[in-house]
Amino acid sequence: MPPDIEIARAARLQPIGAIAERLGIPEEALHAHGRLIAKLDHAFLKSLAPRPDGKLVLVTAISPTPAGEGKTTMTVGLGDGLNRIGKKTMICLREPSLGPCFGIKGGAAGGGMAQVVPMEEINLHFTGDFHAIGAAHNLLSAMIDNHIYWGNALGIDTRRVVWRRALDMNDRSLRQIVSSLGGAANGYPREDGFDITVASEVMAVFCLAADMADLEARLGRIVVAYTTDKKPVTAADIGAPGAMAVLLKNALQPNLVQTLEGSPALVHGGPFANIAHGCNSLMATRAGLKLADYVVTEAGFGADLGAEKFFDIKCRGAGLAPSAAVIVATARALKMHGGVAKSDLARENLEALKGGFANLDRHIGNLRKFGVPVVAGVNRFAADTEAELALIVGECARLGVEAHVATHFAEGSKGSENVARAVVRAVEGGSAKFAPLYPDAMPLADKIRAVAREIYGAADVAIDAKPSADLKAFEALGFGHLPVCIAKTQYSFSTDPNLRGAPSGHTIGVREARLSAGAGFVVAVCGDIMTMPGLPREPAALRIHLDAEGLTQGLF
Repeated sequence: MPPDIEIARAARLQPIGAIAERLGIPEEALHAHGRLIAKLDHAFLKSLAPRPDGKLVLVTAISPTPAGEGKTTMTVGLGDGLNRIGKKTMICLREPSLGPCFGIKGGAAGGGMAQVVPMEEINLHFTGDFHAIGAAHNLLSAMIDNHIYWGNALGIDTRRVVWRRALDMNDRSLRQIVSSLGGAANGYPREDGFDITVASEVMAVFCLAADMADLEARLGRIVVAYTTDKKPVTAADIGAPGAMAVLLKNALQPNLVQTLEGSPALVHGGPFANIAHGCNSLMATRAGLKLADYVVTEAGFGADLGAEKFFDIKCRGAGLAPSAAVIVATARALKMHGGVAKSDLARENLEALKGGFANLDRHIGNLRKFGVPVVAGVNRFAADTEAELALIVGECARLGVEAHVATHFAEGSKGSENVARAVVRAVEGGSAKFAPLYPDAMPLADKIRAVAREIYGAADVAIDAKPSADLKAFEALGFGHLPVCIAKTQYSFSTDPNLRGAPSGHTIGVREARLSAGAGFVVAVCGDIMTMPGLPREPAALRIHLDAEGLTQGLF
């Protein structure tokens, strides 16, 4: 097949007004960004409130490997497939971050014949939402330092400023810095650092806010520093939320685009799941539920990270009740979990595949703990053998899970129709009884322990002295009811990225605890995970360029 970017360019797309018209969205509710992209007006979104909700379907995956799983491709393909069989469906995705686009992962618009388009715009600057989030974040940073410079009336302890800066790019050199050098005119020298924008609490607030008023209120609750007597200082104390909300006003309007087959898609927000909560914006999800009978959304990385946070953070806080979950797997990735090297994946290896199936088995069991029915979607690759695919389907059947091989990458919705029909059966079966993993009243350390034991298969957690004290301090400040957001490697149930399959009995080490009071969760930073990633030895940026006609090449 041609590269994804060529497929996207060759597609004959409908004007975005035509996509909106099919959803019943009037022209005056659209803020057009060219012919193919539009934002949905705040007033229109508010008018949708009385409508009944459609059914919410989550797409998640096994633990990712270099072999690839195709979760976003499945999300797009499933949405196309549901529309193909007559179910009015909206796809809800996150926006891609520039860090992975120029790093190692590439874009996040799907692939092959299952893409959201226009692919180049979505994967690069899109409608400027991430720039607005970064600007709002760094405005708060500037206002904190400015407050200290002009007398520090709040008594901020400059050693206890916990608000870092943000940049939507992988740049390891900015993880830890010293700022305000150059003399008294430049402020107070202190340690500082950058997180990638998708790990910013402003991004989390943006994606969990119900509306503009809720956005500003959440921004105001962000804890940015502590005083010398260890009392929290918030963004509201600094006086920043109003200006931050102004910067985010237009960005908070969900972005309407389409798939190659003309299915509507809302692409909005983009926190990572390995360092944040990994879901698209609540405003986009709720809009989709009002505009369609089915909403297909995804959560980042494997189900141990993205799905758990989707359920325990997003659904818990917003009162969402998902009707089904689709777990994505491939024969290639399961063979890697079974110990096969990437160079040997083209060879049939049923023994390794059966060993690696333990990873899929663990994820299926975990999803069931949240009370949702599970369907397995197996993305087919060219080198997969019939015996390998039959083994996966058979092993899923043994677990009582309907599994189907999907070929939407090559065939579009025709290749995902079987998965779509299975999802409809699961949803219409009415067996979903959603419940979060742990209660609000459980102590924070025990919530971390519950996720580690129930989802990661760990024996226990080892919380270092400082984060242990911080968790107790958060509880003393009244934040003990918040859910936890585990930041750890996406490649393993453990904190060792090289430990594939379904390890058990390990210990999850917690080295840092961060309070995200505005977003409404507490982050437990585990193992060696970084909230500012670095570029790989050979970043994708080396292959991205403009050709003689001014067209982008190398983007994937």
